Amino acid sequence: MSLSAHFFVFNLIILELTIFNENGVIEIVGNIILVLCLLRCLQYSLKSHIKQGHYFWIAAILVFFIVIRRELNYLADVFIPSGFSIWSHSYDWWEDSVLLLIYIITAGLLIYSWRYFWVLLKDTAIALYIIVAALALLQYMGENAIGFSPEIGVAVEELSENIIYTIALLYLLSFDLSDFEGRLSNRQGFELEAHNS
Repeated sequence: MSLSAHFFVFNLIILELTIFNENGVIEIVGNIILVLCLLRCLQYSLKSHIKQGHYFWIAAILVFFIVIRRELNYLADVFIPSGFSIWSHSYDWWEDSVLLLIYIITAGLLIYSWRYFWVLLKDTAIALYIIVAALALLQYMGENAIGFSPEIGVAVEELSENIIYTIALLYLLSFDLSDFEGRLSNRQGFELEAHNS
């Protein structure tokens, strides 16, 4: 094998290890996109004039927080010592308890704002659901190396996740909150909130 071929193979290995691995550059890009989604939901929560909308956007913030936490799951191994314990419970127990509480709060907020959530779901194009479902299936196949080698599966998983996150961000950026809530304010069952924005 020539020197240029060795260099090419070396670059491919470095590319695989630094970009397409589970904790590589592509993962960082995905987390940045998720933080931007979370911030956009925070903005909508502050601007919402409908009570159910305010709670829906808080639930969306919590959902993005949970996804970011899932994506950064390796940080606990880096920063928390292996024998860590508070009140005779391990870090994993505390983390699971806090996440369970966040899941319950999120579910409660979504249940409370179900009318707002339902109208938002009905307003979204069906093609978007199909695209995200196909990407989620591709992500699952990549994660479990179904139809892909384990190395390519990781790249497929990470790329699929980032495309889904990008779609979510683009949807949130193009969403017109004032128009959406203007249409809802005339419907029965939606309480207007009196707060300054």
